[in-house]
Amino acid sequence: MATTPPIIGVYPGTFDPPTIAHLAIARAALDQLGLDRLDLTISSATLGKDDTRLTPIDERLAELTAITAADARLAVRSTSDSLLVDIAAGYDVLVLGGDKWAQVLDPHWYGGTTARDEALHRLPTVALAPRPPWTELGDDPQGDAPAPVTVVVLDLDPAHREVSATAVRDGRHDWRARPSDT
Repeated sequence: MATTPPIIGVYPGTFDPPTIAHLAIARAALDQLGLDRLDLTISSATLGKDDTRLTPIDERLAELTAITAADARLAVRSTSDSLLVDIAAGYDVLVLGGDKWAQVLDPHWYGGTTARDEALHRLPTVALAPRPPWTELGDDPQGDAPAPVTVVVLDLDPAHREVSATAVRDGRHDWRARPSDT
């Protein structure tokens, strides 16, 4: 009897620090898309951020591992890839905050529109978490998914839309994820 292969997603981010919204997005992706596993993945070379200003990657990986330890469906990984389309290679689903969608669509990161369009054809299903400054699909043609990219919008509590790691670093500690949150 043949078994169905697991459905595995990747959720890339800096997770500096992990927030309650990161966990809410991860749970929504697992539940709404029927994922068997979701890899929360930190790049050793982040795109568009100054790596020297980030908490060392080993510390972020350790914190994220402690926070996700209670849920066997969540795994923590690191990668040397920077482009989200490269990080998503081999996965069934790419999970993103809506604010990262603009980065995926920006030709600047690929060296031009043609290279971007070729890269986007390699994307798996994209699961977007609504988050400012993202515009809902259909509201702005510049932000819509080009064919053949499939985009699913995750259903999340609107209270998580404003949660940010920047605010946590600035003192909003109630938004910081803790091991008891899983």
